[in-house]
Amino acid sequence: MIGLIVLGVLALMGLWIGTSSFKIVGQAEVLVIERLGRFNRVARSGLNILIPFIERPKTIDVRYFEADVSGVKRVTAGSTSRIDLREQVLNFPSQPVITKDNVTIDIDAVLYYRVADPQKAAYAIQNLPYALETLTRTTLRNIVGDIELDQTLASRDMINKKMREVIEEASIGWGVDVTRVELQAIEPPRDIQQSMELQMRAERERRAAVTNAEATKRAAILEAEGVRESQVRRAEGEKDAAILRAQGLAEARLMMAQAEAEAIRRIGDALPEGQAAMYLLGQKYLDALPQITQGKGTTIFLPAEATGVMGALGGFRAMLSNASGTDSGGPRTSAPRTGGFPSPSVPMFAPSLVSPSSASSGNVPPRAPDEDP
Repeated sequence: MIGLIVLGVLALMGLWIGTSSFKIVGQAEVLVIERLGRFNRVARSGLNILIPFIERPKTIDVRYFEADVSGVKRVTAGSTSRIDLREQVLNFPSQPVITKDNVTIDIDAVLYYRVADPQKAAYAIQNLPYALETLTRTTLRNIVGDIELDQTLASRDMINKKMREVIEEASIGWGVDVTRVELQAIEPPRDIQQSMELQMRAERERRAAVTNAEATKRAAILEAEGVRESQVRRAEGEKDAAILRAQGLAEARLMMAQAEAEAIRRIGDALPEGQAAMYLLGQKYLDALPQITQGKGTTIFLPAEATGVMGALGGFRAMLSNASGTDSGGPRTSAPRTGGFPSPSVPMFAPSLVSPSSASSGNVPPRAPDEDP
């Protein structure tokens, strides 16, 4: 019975010694091996044999940021002897930060890092995740405290870059390579958010008003340009039309003058020498008589030298008769002239040219008492 107990104890001791002596390290993991409390080596991935009671792996602290089903975030701390060489994410709760213009905002940041030197990560810092978290918080407060709220909201890339530079410079001695630092959320107070919303709405309304004004201005400019262009085109058209009309009238008058000159030339050739002017004068007079007698209630008196006019008419008749006689081959006779014109036997006054209405209206001059009727 005692032998079985001793045998069982020896078996358990052998199992414990075997499990503590043979270590299988996974891919992208390492063990920091200490021999008699001092650093001996780094056990890489694969099978590693440790000397029992003399060599043991070094443990380091780790922190895990978790969120339960209700959304409550909590940080879980622990320790492990296996150092993960992969890139890790260090997420921690948001923290209040005061900006340069004394506005308190909550900023949630996340840190990406990778253990580059396991020996330094195990011996250079006591709690690597907590150290990185604390360094990130303090760096974030320092950077945001030097800028105002508007710049903080608009300069995330600048904040991320500065934080990464500061944290990387400090974490080089810890054997850690900081790859990225990102700001997840920046939440101003509620009253600040409302003010920002009002400001944004006012800015958008101002931009809309400016856009509408520019559109109205552009439309007015285009309309004015269109009116000006139409007026210019209309004026050019009227000018061209006036030029064409003037050219047409000039050509018509020129052709009429040419035709009249040709007619006068032919009349001069057909009439005796010096009688063409007499013929034209008589024709103009005859053409003007109907127009003179067209008015109603108008009394027309022949001029004092009606004898000369009538003589012109008589000369016109004689001239036509002479022209016809000459054309027929007969002799040409000349009528006696009185005052340079042929003297027709016509009375001094022409009663036929006095309208009856004028006579009945009493416009005829009265007779003298001793004058014969």
